[in-house]
Amino acid sequence: MQQETDTQQRQMITTLSIGLQIYTTIHVVLSLAGIGSGFAVFYGLLTDKRLEAWTRFFLVTTAATSVTGFFFPVDRFLPSHALGVTSLLVLAVATAARYRHGLAGAWRWLYVVGAVAALYLNVFVLIVQSFGKVPALKDLPPSSPAFAQLTVLTLFIVGGVLAVRRFRGLSLQPS
Repeated sequence: MQQETDTQQRQMITTLSIGLQIYTTIHVVLSLAGIGSGFAVFYGLLTDKRLEAWTRFFLVTTAATSVTGFFFPVDRFLPSHALGVTSLLVLAVATAARYRHGLAGAWRWLYVVGAVAALYLNVFVLIVQSFGKVPALKDLPPSSPAFAQLTVLTLFIVGGVLAVRRFRGLSLQPS
């Protein structure tokens, strides 16, 4: 009887483990899709192209990444959850600016800042995860993750300022 119960428990744990692996894969694919499409949107901002399809895909996959991050099995609120909440708030402003307010007035720069910030937050997590899980990066000096994050933050700030200055959002470009 005990042996049968142990076997059932092992099977249940294996099933849960496989389910978590699939869920994690979906979360990672959404994240990478959000990052990739986010860079396409960022390019559009820098070149004053609206890139409608890329933008919709970016906003949806980035929101889905943040939402799916809340459903991993943990027993407390983590910094990753705070980042997810922040990302969803930024995405809400960017989406409202783009689709509800049509980029009118201050909504144009709020959209640009929101889109760039949402992309940065995804890249921030990518860097954290990469340094935590990629063996070659784990072997780098302890200051490497901080240097990488500071470098990327600087690039996003400079790129974001340029995007605010360049993006007028007037031209509708096919994507």
